[in-house]
Amino acid sequence: MKVNACPDRIITVQDKEYLYFGGTAYLGLPKNKMFQKLVAKNILKWGTTYGSSRNANISLSAYEDGERFLANFINAEAVLTVSSGMLAGKLIIETLKPTTSCFFHFPDTHTALKVDESFPIWIDGEIHPRLLDNVSENITILADAVPSSQIQAQDLSVTALFSKTKKITLVLDESHSIGILGQNGCGIYASTQIPVVERKIMLSSLGKALGLTGGMIGADLEFITLLRTNPSFVSSAGMNPAFAQSLADAGPIFKKQHKKLLKKCQYIQRKLKSSPDFPFNPNYPVIYPTIKNSSAIFEKENIIITHFPYPNLVGELNRIVITANHKKNDLDKIIGILNQY
Repeated sequence: MKVNACPDRIITVQDKEYLYFGGTAYLGLPKNKMFQKLVAKNILKWGTTYGSSRNANISLSAYEDGERFLANFINAEAVLTVSSGMLAGKLIIETLKPTTSCFFHFPDTHTALKVDESFPIWIDGEIHPRLLDNVSENITILADAVPSSQIQAQDLSVTALFSKTKKITLVLDESHSIGILGQNGCGIYASTQIPVVERKIMLSSLGKALGLTGGMIGADLEFITLLRTNPSFVSSAGMNPAFAQSLADAGPIFKKQHKKLLKKCQYIQRKLKSSPDFPFNPNYPVIYPTIKNSSAIFEKENIIITHFPYPNLVGELNRIVITANHKKNDLDKIIGILNQY
């Protein structure tokens, strides 16, 4: 389906209007008037882009402002912004490889954290034996904070069973938790406390809940300082500086939209019937219906949901996304359809 304008709660396809429950704009920021004005003001100051290395002799205060805000937001020692979430993952993997003996990944980990030589944590329902042996080595664990097609944060409790001879780094992709989970949408980085983990690193796309093209990495200051020397970082341009400054300026908007989003989720929780065909978490604004021909059923009712083959899933992804901009009437319509099944 081709559209000629940014979708919000309404999407127009071939001159016909549909309710839109797709995309990833959880906080509804791309069409939020206050947010648009703030971004436009910063574009007038910082321009449309700045194509120089972050390590060049000229440094822009916009990056410092944005990164300071994000570090405080997620409660990390330091944050580094980059041009995309995918680049954030690439930088982390490249920087960890020289000191990592072995990578392991949870199921359905996003492509941004793909490592060819990574091993699955589980083999036939059992923990990989290398995680349990007495060999002393550096291990990096890769995980999505909220896995694809799931509505709960990743269960990381299995790490408590890993051998204490392992020096463990945990890397969490928070692209679908930042702006949603945690206090004011701060994500799960700060609240993830695992005794066996010596270093925590988070990464996220900023183009989902936070509404701006770019990526971020949060970690201890030592690791962030090391990232700044990575050749891929040194030789690439930063994210749009106007967007970095907008992150610093938009704190109150993020907070307000997050509160609105939670209210929408609580409303759905009160009215939606419980069903294994469309499980719902009142703290998470996504429903994955397993009803046959879901997308066609909704389209008949003039509703468009996300529907496409996803790389790390079997079959097609059907995804209903609630945003802070949806109205009660919108929610009632989708609740009514789901409650019929």
